[in-house]
Amino acid sequence: MNKYYCALCTDHYCRSGEVEKTTLNCPCNDDDIESIKELYQEEENFNLAYHSALTEAEGYGNKTRLEEIMDFAKKCGFSRLGIAFCLGLSKEANTLCKILRHNSFEVVSVICKNGSIPKEFLNISQEQKLRPNTYEPMCNPIGQAKLLNKAETELNIILGLCVGHDSLFIKYSEAPVTVFAVKDRVLAHNPLGALYLCDSYYKNRLFGNTNGSNGDKK
Repeated sequence: MNKYYCALCTDHYCRSGEVEKTTLNCPCNDDDIESIKELYQEEENFNLAYHSALTEAEGYGNKTRLEEIMDFAKKCGFSRLGIAFCLGLSKEANTLCKILRHNSFEVVSVICKNGSIPKEFLNISQEQKLRPNTYEPMCNPIGQAKLLNKAETELNIILGLCVGHDSLFIKYSEAPVTVFAVKDRVLAHNPLGALYLCDSYYKNRLFGNTNGSNGDKK
């Protein structure tokens, strides 16, 4: 099994094109790269990749992600968009729908609690619920994907689905998927904050208190 360590690389010769300087375990030297390149010649893949590159270049450092999603969809010829959203971001989903519709998109939206399937269906006990001894429907990302498939959406947008639920949605979505926002209730839905604070406020939580200190109190 091949192992790659791109996150530890500081040279990034793949960016400069100096692939002759790369190490043996660099993906640039993998035998499958040529066959991977062939996949981009498939019509759907080419369409997505080509217009992704155009969207990146035109919006880089200038347009918001929301604007880029709309630009990308228009370039690809997608007019019917799907939104898979979390109940906790209902207000945001409503606003997103209004903006997309104002920009001439047809929008289909499906909430995470669709079907109102009780958590007992997953063998979740009362003690394991967020609110024990109450009715709690499970999140149903497979349902979100299947219903959007039924609506024949052309591009699906994830808005705040939980970790794992997003994985199931992506697995079952027939249309291409993009992410508008991910859920992180602690960091105001900005999960990168945990990385930016990993040497200070979140040091012990992420790396453990190995030296008996309380971390940096900045």
